[in-house]
Amino acid sequence: MENWLIYGANGYTGELIALKSVASGMSPILAGRNKEEIRSLAESLGLSHRIFSLQDIDVVKKHIGDVAVVLHCAGPFSKTAPAMMQACLESGTHYLDITGEIAVFEAAQRLAKKAEENKVVLCPGVGMDVIPTDCVAAQLKLKMPDATCLKLGIDFRGSLSRGTAKTSVEGAAKGGKIRKEGKILTVPLAHKQSWIDFGNGEKFSMTIPWGDVSTAYWTTGIPNIEVYIPTTRKAFRALKALNYIRAFLGLGWVQRMLKKLIDQRPRGPTDEQRKVSRTHVWGEVKNRAGQKLCCRITMANGYDVTVDGSIACVSHLLNEAGVVGTLTPSQLLGPDLIETLPGSTTFVFGVD
Repeated sequence: MENWLIYGANGYTGELIALKSVASGMSPILAGRNKEEIRSLAESLGLSHRIFSLQDIDVVKKHIGDVAVVLHCAGPFSKTAPAMMQACLESGTHYLDITGEIAVFEAAQRLAKKAEENKVVLCPGVGMDVIPTDCVAAQLKLKMPDATCLKLGIDFRGSLSRGTAKTSVEGAAKGGKIRKEGKILTVPLAHKQSWIDFGNGEKFSMTIPWGDVSTAYWTTGIPNIEVYIPTTRKAFRALKALNYIRAFLGLGWVQRMLKKLIDQRPRGPTDEQRKVSRTHVWGEVKNRAGQKLCCRITMANGYDVTVDGSIACVSHLLNEAGVVGTLTPSQLLGPDLIETLPGSTTFVFGVD
């Protein structure tokens, strides 16, 4: 039996990972707070399970102390990741998660020295956030070592899982994020607009607080970073209007109301919906001389990228003794990681 554990295995993405890992011949331990759901899933897959919350670090350590790797899939990660990371550090267990939250990436970086001392890997973001964009950023840095500005963009289709939607609702109250001269700045929602060809035609796009505002800096050292997604002009104007009531969105009762509405939606996209919705990623670097270079790649649906990417990172940590400390996905498995995942094309470079 492989010595690893999926925490939050009863969530939409956690369950997809559990199913794929078993189909691949792996046997993770399933864990989470919901006794009935975790036990039912584990029994259906012939896996062992553990039930525990993240309230007490000592309790968490007791349940993960005998495993080599924890794949953390229980959000919102800004609330759950700190406890799990701390428990992993104290128990000598490698930590992976599927977050896209900037706060978690920055928290992991602050623990880098302790991770090195404890010979532990902390690698958040081993899913759609941020494997594809992180690899594109790393590839562009290799091609243009003197780059000072980095723009990344991601065009993904299909519906969101409930967990992802709830994280987006929480993020809206915190505003947009960019990195400028090495520092992460809070900016208005829909801060900038641009026309971008992600690889499937030019589209009107806007900035979002994607995880690469943090991770791409640690991967490349490039001090100025923005991340874009395609949108409609109507949605762009609506999001800009939300800036006037952003503080209101952060109120507890408003968050509860919005999340209650999300709970009425489907759990996540179906298998068929994922099969027909591919993802396009674009990146562009520029140096002080004004030279530019762009990179594009197409891949499977975001949830499938998360499943395959996270399992690839788990397998690497189980089978290879390598670097330790706080890493980004491209630092852990190399800048061509996304090319190796099912459904991915190869990197295409050029000048727009």
